[in-house]
Order: sequence, then structure tokens, then C-alpha cells
Amino acid sequence: MIILRIFGWILVIAAVVIFARDIMASLDAGAMSLMAAGGLWFRLHQTSLQVAEPAIARHIPVIGPWLWHPVISTILTWPATAVIGVPGILLVRLARRRTRKEGMFR
Repeated sequence: MIILRIFGWILVIAAVVIFARDIMASLDAGAMSLMAAGGLWFRLHQTSLQVAEPAIARHIPVIGPWLWHPVISTILTWPATAVIGVPGILLVRLARRRTRKEGMFR
């Protein structure tokens, strides 16, 4: 559980850093602009983005082509802060420490 919580916090911190970058870019541009998840992936590793679509379409039976175009391509247009931050918050929340209940019937 601690590994999931640490990974969740890493995602949350990354989302905050990306949001700070978006705020700085918006201040420079004079208008609000959020980086899309696909744009972030393209900046981080362009080759893997270009290889991902054919790999998913070929190697995932039955749903591969359907999985990329309506699902993954839509997610790649969403703000990167949300795409990274929401799973991070969910991991932190789901992997949190549970408090023990004291009493006669634990």
C-alpha cells in the first residue's frame, strides 16, 4: 500500500508542477491555456507517442483499434493536469492508512 501511496503522491506533485507551468505560460500569453496530455507526451517522448497507436491497434485483440481512436485519443486532448492529477489523488486516497477502531468488538 505504501508503494501505491508514494506513486500517487508523485503523480499529484507532477500535476501541480504541470499546472504551475500552465499558469506561467498563460501569464506570458495573456490568456488561459492548459497543456493537453498528448502535448505533454509528445514533449517528453515523441517516438513512443507515434509508436503507441499502431502497437495498441495490432497487439490488443478485438478492441485495439476501437480503444485508441474513441478512448485514448479523447483522453490525450484533456488537460495534462487532470489526466495525471486525478489518478494520483485516487491512489493517495485508496492507499491511505486506515485508522484502527478501539473497542470491545473490533
